Amino acid sequence: MPLNRRQLIGSLAIASLNALVPQFVRAQDALLTKKIPSSGEALPIVGLGSWITFNVGDDPVARDSSAEVMQAFFDAGGRMIDSSPMYGSAQEVIGYCLRKTGNAANVFATDKVWIANGDEGPDQIERSRTLWGVDRFDLLQVHNLVAWEAHLDTLNAMKDEGKLRYVGITTSHGRRHNELERIMRKHDLDFVQLTYNIADREVESRLLPLAQEKGIAVIANRPFRRKELIYRFEEEKLPEWADEIGAASWAQFLLKFVISHPAITCAVPATTRVDHVRENLETARAALPGEKMRQRMVAYIREL
Repeated sequence: MPLNRRQLIGSLAIASLNALVPQFVRAQDALLTKKIPSSGEALPIVGLGSWITFNVGDDPVARDSSAEVMQAFFDAGGRMIDSSPMYGSAQEVIGYCLRKTGNAANVFATDKVWIANGDEGPDQIERSRTLWGVDRFDLLQVHNLVAWEAHLDTLNAMKDEGKLRYVGITTSHGRRHNELERIMRKHDLDFVQLTYNIADREVESRLLPLAQEKGIAVIANRPFRRKELIYRFEEEKLPEWADEIGAASWAQFLLKFVISHPAITCAVPATTRVDHVRENLETARAALPGEKMRQRMVAYIREL
């Protein structure tokens, strides 16, 4: 049936609009979110880490490449970017990228305090904020429990004064879980960050249930073990049922497992590639596997 003039103009307008929308990004395909228990604020379940990947120094090509990754992240609906003073030039590069892409108002700015002298925490935090170029951080975390008592006092005071929205504490590589558990039981925290992936599941026994019990949001770091898990399985065939959970690659399969745990609020995979950040964000668009499917995923990995 031939199109009339109005229909033709409408079709051309839609086609032009679709051409302007970045790949994978459509209004009807919003990212899945989970609520931060302490506030009820909804947060997209996949964020962006910056360890190593954003530590590119003054290299202008690498900086602009990082800005392209960040723009793709925001175009796909991402919000949380996580960094630390420990990550070399990552904070400075994040600030450059936020300015270049114009996304300072869109970011859920997540950083850490990492210094042995608790009295020096406020100055380090202010340096970090200046490097990012944000008015305030959304979330600050005590990095790997370093001087955690003094830094928690600082962060809680900042929150009380309206200079910070959320307070957290972190571990990585599966370390110091017993101490983290004691802190979670004793103190009121908005977030904890810890290592969780399909191969490192120790936190399932105590820490993740405790986070649910206490109403603490959980950020999962090292969801791929710095790509180790992807490299380990890339020569293996995805199970035929992977499409049932919307996983078209091993990266999506592994990330689906992490973000589908009920206690996990957000995972923060790091990448230097635009196609990989899009692939990661796509993981958060389809329904997540339930407990029975999660056990099936674990069993399949064990067979390999």
